[in-house]
Amino acid sequence: MHPFSCCDRPFISAAVAPVALDQPAWWFAFVGNKLLVEQTADRSQIPCLLSLSQVGLQPVRSQFLGTLDDRPCYEVELPHDTVPPDGMALATLRELHGVLEDDLFALGGRAVQIKEWDRTHQYCGHCATPTMQMPQERAKRCPNCELVNYPRLSPAIIVLVSRGEEVLLARAPRFAPSMFSVLAGFVEPGESLEETVAREVREEVGVEIKDIRYFGSQPWPFPNSLMIGFTAAYASGEIVIDPREIAEAAWFHKRSLPQVPSKLSIARQLIDWFAEEGRSP
Repeated sequence: MHPFSCCDRPFISAAVAPVALDQPAWWFAFVGNKLLVEQTADRSQIPCLLSLSQVGLQPVRSQFLGTLDDRPCYEVELPHDTVPPDGMALATLRELHGVLEDDLFALGGRAVQIKEWDRTHQYCGHCATPTMQMPQERAKRCPNCELVNYPRLSPAIIVLVSRGEEVLLARAPRFAPSMFSVLAGFVEPGESLEETVAREVREEVGVEIKDIRYFGSQPWPFPNSLMIGFTAAYASGEIVIDPREIAEAAWFHKRSLPQVPSKLSIARQLIDWFAEEGRSP
């Protein structure tokens, strides 16, 4: 199951930009972590222009992303004091979910992660020498010590644990009082994904699980995670929460669920799948 497969229009990732800009391109331009969009009364859209200079904007730096349906796509970092041109506005990706077309929203998530990598790797983390963009790949190399840095990606698991027609949901301290979700956590060095799933469930709620199965994945650009979704069945144990991570946790029947995350997240996709068709032994 792959609930987050991308777009109807084909996207081809690439690091090498065309020699000349001879056709309009999609410009994913950011001021901080806010994306510049053309705005009308009923829609928001990514600017499609020959150059951002057409609307009086000058990038601090930029990276070529690839092509969407044969149209070039660029990530751009704008100065922090940029004022949006007439007819344009700045919005976070969360605000643009369900507003932008799905493929453009997905590319916005890719773009913001590449923008942050580009911004934070101007200098070598080992010897502080200015880095150089490698010509044929998405990487920066230090000309002094030859350290190479690629865009950071932080793998994290997210798992729905079920017991018959009940699902184990938890509320993190940062959540609203009525909001519950499935369990999640980052992969540690040396772990397999399955080991991470079992460890995170054990650490956060004190429960042992079995029948770990892959569900799907979702890029999560807040800031640079890849969420890898699993389902698992309850094996043994009573709920004992880790208060550093979890405020409360409980079993909920699939027909009587609390408030859960929005459809933006794979957490909601897991919960919806279970409520509609999933059932553990």
